[in-house]
Amino acid sequence: MTEAMHQAGADKTLREAIYKYAAERMAMNPVPLDKPRSKSDLELNAGVTISEAGIGGQKALSIFEEVLAPATISTDHPNFLSFIPAAPTEAATLFDLVVSASSIYGGSWTEGAGAVFAENQVLEFLASEAGLPKGAGGVFVQGGTLGNLSALVVARDVAAAKHGNQDWAIICSSEAHSSVKSVGKVMGVTVISADASETGSLTGAAAAVAIKDAKDQGLTPFALVGTSGTTNFGIIDQLSELADLAAENDLWFHVDGAYGLAGVLVKELKPAYLGLERADSFIVDPHKWLFAPFDACALVYRDPDLARQTHTQNGEYLEILNKNDDWNPSDFAFNLTRRVRGLPLWFSLATYGVAAYRSAIKSNVDLAKKIAAEISTRANLKLVRSPQLSVVVFERIGWDAPDYEAWSKKLLASQFAFVVPSSHLGKPNTRFAIVNPTTKYEDLVAILNTMD
Repeated sequence: MTEAMHQAGADKTLREAIYKYAAERMAMNPVPLDKPRSKSDLELNAGVTISEAGIGGQKALSIFEEVLAPATISTDHPNFLSFIPAAPTEAATLFDLVVSASSIYGGSWTEGAGAVFAENQVLEFLASEAGLPKGAGGVFVQGGTLGNLSALVVARDVAAAKHGNQDWAIICSSEAHSSVKSVGKVMGVTVISADASETGSLTGAAAAVAIKDAKDQGLTPFALVGTSGTTNFGIIDQLSELADLAAENDLWFHVDGAYGLAGVLVKELKPAYLGLERADSFIVDPHKWLFAPFDACALVYRDPDLARQTHTQNGEYLEILNKNDDWNPSDFAFNLTRRVRGLPLWFSLATYGVAAYRSAIKSNVDLAKKIAAEISTRANLKLVRSPQLSVVVFERIGWDAPDYEAWSKKLLASQFAFVVPSSHLGKPNTRFAIVNPTTKYEDLVAILNTMD
C-alpha cells in the first residue's frame, strides 16, 4: 500500500461520509425503488471514474450516491416482488459492515476459528430444524448454484467409490431450479427431468419413471434432487416419497431449498417437509428468505466427512492446515478463499431470536394466501396455482406477453412496484414473490388494481 493510499484510507472525513451514507440508506422507510438506466446515460453522468491520478473518495462516493445507486433497483423495497428478492434485517446489514471491516479469512479454522465457530452454530441450527442428526454440518458458500454443485460432486464421488466410473445421471423435477441443469453441464453428467405434473410437486412415482428412463438410456443415476420451494411457484416436492425412492435405489438424496426450505421453521408448515430429515445434503439461501444480505448459501451434509474427502485441496502451502482434524470450511465445498458470509445471519439470529424469524416467515405465507384469495374474487384475474409458501402466480385474462411487459414497465416507471412477467408451459403470467415482512396487503391490492 502506497503512502497516498494509506493516507486516503485514513481520511476521517471520508470514513464519516461513508458511515453517514450507510446510516441514511438504512434509515429510509421505505427505501427508494429506483430503476436501471442505459449505458450511454451512465457514461454521460458518471463519466470516467478510473484514472491514473484517481478522482478522490468524496467524488467517487458522490457519483455512487447520485448516479450509480439510483440506477440499481433496491431488492429490499417492500414492493420488489420479482424473482426472489432480499429483505435483510437491520442487524444482518450492520454486521455485514463489520465482516467487511474485519478482514477475516473464512477458509480455515486456524485463521478464522471464532468466525467459523459462529457460522457453524447457524449451520447446526439449520440442520436440527431440518431433522438431520447431530454431527451434520457444512459451509456457507456464495449461492445456491455453487451449493448444488458442491453437494452433487460429493454424491458422484460416493457413487464412484461403490460402482467405479459410469455414465452418470442426476434425477430431478421438471420444475427444479435451472442450476441443476447447469451443474450437470459443469460435471459432464446427464440430467433427467421427471414430470412434476399439474401440481408442480414431484412424486416418487414420477421420479421412478425418470430413473427407469435413465437406465434405459444406459445411464447410472447417482443422485435424486428434491426441491423444497420451487423458484417459480414455491411448491414443495413429495420429499418423503423421494427419500424412500432414493433409499431403494441407493441414490444420494439432495434437497434444493434455496428459497423455500426456510419455511421449515414454521410449525404449521413442517408436515410439508417430511422426508427432509433423510436428506444426504441440502441447501438454503439466507439472502432469500432468512433476511440476510447477499450473498450466502448454507450447504449442509448429513455426513460432512464425505464432503471433506471430496473437496479438501492439497498443496505444500496447505499442509499446515490439513495435518489435523480442524473444521476448515474450504474442505466442504468447491471453494478455498472465502468470506465469512454466514456471520450476518448469525448476528441477526442471535440479536432477534429464532421466534422472530418464525413469525416473519409465517407472516409472508399468510399474506400470500390472503392476496391469492383476493385474486380469486376478481373476474379479470386467475390463479395459476394456489400458493403453498409465499409465491403467488396469476394471470390477467386476455393479456399476451407484450401486455404484461408494458404493464410491468409502467409499474416500475411509477416507482410504486417492481413486478415482472413470467410464464408457465409457454403461457405468460406474473407473480408476487413475497419475502419481505414489510410488504403490505394494501399495496398488493393496489398493484392488482393497475391491471384493470
